[in-house]
Amino acid sequence: MKKWIALLLVSAMVLSVAACGSTPGESSKGEDAPPASDTKSFTTAVEGKLTMATNATFPPYEYLEGNEITGIDAEIAAAIAEKLGLELQIDDMEFDSITEAIKSGKADIGLAGMTVTPDRQEEVDFTVSYATGVQVVIVTQDSAIASVDDLFAEGASHVVGVQRNTTGDIYTTDDIEKEGLGTIDRYGKGAEAVQALKTGKVDCVVIDNEPAKAFVAEVEGLKILETEYVTEDYAAAMSKDNKALYDAVNAALEELIADGTVKGIVDKYITAE
Repeated sequence: MKKWIALLLVSAMVLSVAACGSTPGESSKGEDAPPASDTKSFTTAVEGKLTMATNATFPPYEYLEGNEITGIDAEIAAAIAEKLGLELQIDDMEFDSITEAIKSGKADIGLAGMTVTPDRQEEVDFTVSYATGVQVVIVTQDSAIASVDDLFAEGASHVVGVQRNTTGDIYTTDDIEKEGLGTIDRYGKGAEAVQALKTGKVDCVVIDNEPAKAFVAEVEGLKILETEYVTEDYAAAMSKDNKALYDAVNAALEELIADGTVKGIVDKYITAE
């Protein structure tokens, strides 16, 4: 499948810059990197604040706890803001609005379990990767779909639910819809795609593993296939037109990876199985 190969190449390039995943590695700059707090020449969308654009429907990376947005990405952004001497402001929006908010200068950084892809790299710059995500397939307990391979079998014709403009959408569009192996139903939120599965409107849902586990725990009669769809790298998206801020944020994130802060945040929300 063509998209898998392209994404694996991108992942390899990102991994060469910094270790990533549920157990983030060392900074690519190591001890030679200047402290992020030494960088004072950057400007932000709102003076004195680091504005983060996200879509708070993606546990455990970002989700609402009462009226507060919390999760892995929120805590990492807060740690970056602290290093830069800024206050964190989080703006919740539709996932497919995040890139435009960054490009237009309304947000400084996009943290939303966002995967590095070639198409997105044309629109925004990405920091070093801070975590690894896995795309999985959710089906009903009595589904005839037993593995990911069933989606690509000769004569396959499944209806696949995805969250619009996510990598699940990108992969399945290329691998399934364009190959004539099924149709893709796109929803504004992952929970809406899962509800469509529960009510029989779609045959499966392709989505990131961590929110998938949360959805399956909440909705009776669903399960996650054992075979993974693809593995990908998460990074923060930033404007191509604000290099000083990009350099400061990237340096701060590298420091937080190197000193174990990012690993501690990820481990707080995702326990090893």
